[in-house]
Amino acid sequence: MKKALLAGAALNLVFASAAFADITIGVAGPMTGQYASFGQQLKIGAEQAVKDINEKGGVNGEMLKLSVGDDACDPKQAVAVANNFASEGVSFVAGHFCSGSSIPASQVYADEQIVEISPASTNPDFTDKRPGEGIFRVCGRDDQQGEVAGAYIYENFPDAKVAIINDKTAYGKGLADQTQKYYEEAGGKPVLVEAYTAGEKDYTSLVTKMKQAGVTLVYIGGYHTEAGLMARQMREQGMDTTIMSGDALVTDEYWAITGDAGEGTLMTFSPDPRKNEAAKPVVDALEAEGKTAEGYVLYTYAAIQAWADAVDKAGSTDFDPVVKALDEGTFDTVIGDLSFDDKGDVTLPGYVVYEWKDGKYDYVESADAGGMMKDDAMGTEKKSN
Repeated sequence: MKKALLAGAALNLVFASAAFADITIGVAGPMTGQYASFGQQLKIGAEQAVKDINEKGGVNGEMLKLSVGDDACDPKQAVAVANNFASEGVSFVAGHFCSGSSIPASQVYADEQIVEISPASTNPDFTDKRPGEGIFRVCGRDDQQGEVAGAYIYENFPDAKVAIINDKTAYGKGLADQTQKYYEEAGGKPVLVEAYTAGEKDYTSLVTKMKQAGVTLVYIGGYHTEAGLMARQMREQGMDTTIMSGDALVTDEYWAITGDAGEGTLMTFSPDPRKNEAAKPVVDALEAEGKTAEGYVLYTYAAIQAWADAVDKAGSTDFDPVVKALDEGTFDTVIGDLSFDDKGDVTLPGYVVYEWKDGKYDYVESADAGGMMKDDAMGTEKKSN
């Protein structure tokens, strides 16, 4: 009888374990450091996605558990985070934010057969040179972003003296190079091309150099922290130069740095997902808790949605069937219906131009659901990438 009771107890434990089994997934980005506002965007999106999925019964009847990795936008730390995820048995990672982190970490994920979907890494090499079939992104690419920016500068600022500067990172230099490429292909010629060091506090010498060159528009390939400081230092030197940058300015922290000096700053970013009807319940839930849905919050949410849907379709978290489902599927997400091409790039409308006004950013260009972008300044239409 004692043996029977013990056997029964053991069986109950097995069933209990199965009932409470969970799937660990990861989110990785700069949770600390000067770009921590973006890490928080990824974390907020991941936490809300996990919460919402679990409230609906989880994935294939299993609950999701979130592990958070802090790479501080440092390549070596990103690899360490990736290895730690592998040791935890993580089957999927939403991340990383910085391309300079995603690219080296992707080699670990490929080796360990962990699916990675980046919400924010835009350097073309991330997918053009991906080390395995399980590497994807739900954001656009720097060549798409640079094409929009380069053409916009040439067509809207035909008489401008343009400087193109970058912070030497995989993201910043890649974006600046692509913008310069398309600006020059359109017929423009920058008066100044320079690099600067990220993390510094004083860019007076660079600002002075731009002032001496008579720069009237500067394109900054880099992050909001340095761009914000430059904006202030340019205004302090009496420069009314137009500032333009990329999607690393999609954080309220940019305005917190610049104040009124940020007025009129232009930037490229994908069509604002907060305006999607499908995103409204998520945005409302976040705002009710005092959390932001800005920037890459909803892109992170969408990355997890797509993976979870693929797992449902595959009936398993095993790498090969999930990758097959991601390759072949179309996914209904908060950023729109999306699918992936044979490189792992997303099929969504491309980039539009925003302007910072009174502490907020909104479209200079508008985008409809079909992906057609109308440039209000030029009065022309072009199909997004």
